[in-house]
Formats: sequence, C-alpha cells, structure tokens
Amino acid sequence: MALVTIIGAGNMGSAIAAVAVAGGNAVQVLARDAEKAVAVNPQATAGVVGDAITGDIVVLALPYGAVAPVLESYAGQLDGKVLVDLTNPLDFSTFDSLVVAPGSSSAAEIAEAVPGASVLKAFNTNFAATLATGAVGSEKTSVLLAGDDADAKAALAAIIDGGGLKAVDAGSLKRAHELEALGFLQLTLAAAEKTSWTSGFALAD
Repeated sequence: MALVTIIGAGNMGSAIAAVAVAGGNAVQVLARDAEKAVAVNPQATAGVVGDAITGDIVVLALPYGAVAPVLESYAGQLDGKVLVDLTNPLDFSTFDSLVVAPGSSSAAEIAEAVPGASVLKAFNTNFAATLATGAVGSEKTSVLLAGDDADAKAALAAIIDGGGLKAVDAGSLKRAHELEALGFLQLTLAAAEKTSWTSGFALAD
C-alpha cells in the first residue's frame, strides 16, 4: 500500500484519487477549500493546503499557475517525496502556445524548484473522464509517465496499474517536453470541438 497525497480537488484530482483508492492505497486530499477536499472521495482523508503532507507520493493536481505558490508553501518539506506533475502549461489567453521556455517543461521547472524531490510527469495526456471510466474507446486508459528515478516511476506505475489503468514508461524527465506538447494538442482539439472531453489518445496493443 502506498501513501498518496493529492493536492487539488478538481476533476483530475478526484479521478486520480479514485484510481489510487481502487488500488488499496491510503489517500490524502488537500485543497484550498476544505469542503471540496472532503467531497473528493469518502475513503480519503481531507485537509487544506498548508496541512502536513502524509503521502510519500504527492500529486500536484493543479493548474500550472497554482503550482509555484503551493511549492513555496511547502518549502523544505518536499525533499524525499515523489512529486507528480500533471500540468499542461498552456497560454489560456490565446490557447495557441505553451508558456514554458522552448525545449523545457513545467516538470523541469518543478525539478529545479525542488531538487530534493523525485519529479515525475504523468496524467497530463489524460482527461479526467478517461481516468474515471478506465477506457478510451475499446482500449484501457494508458497513463504515460516520465522521470529520471526508476523507483519512483515503479511506485507510481503500481498505483496506476493497481487502479485498473495501464502505466506506460515514456522515458526520462526530458520527455516531459513531448508529453506536454501532446497534452497541448489534445486540449486544443477538444476546445475546438474536433474531439470530446470524454475522449483521448489510446495505445493499442
């Protein structure tokens, strides 16, 4: 059993909490709004951002712009943790570009800000609906994950697989750049109604 803390009580945080709970893991949900944290999952413990983090794996289920303030609020408390970044750093004013430096990624920024943590990129190419249903069309939902710490990736993969999804190792943390480009494409397709928010990219065996 893993100890998982999810910071964020939106659709993605709720879906990931359900996956983690389904696999028999202990889950803590933290949010700015205590009532929203409580509502995420009846089998999870709930609190507010600023409370002590109980998880060894910390999922940042937040918009890109909300990540830095949360990291600052936990300065010095994240060393040794596995930090999972699922953000897509999209410029929402134009919906036509990413706001990180060319060749970089939000995951790389987090790794620089918290060098004592093991940073993974995961879930950013999934919509919450496909995490909740466990399927994209006729295929099991695949979660692409990237990172430089093999043990951290194995721990997260076990949570994903144990929750009924399929974890796929996408390589080193450098691949977060490509994963964010893929997430960006998926978001723009859905926003343009070329596909739906309940769909997603699938990996067929």
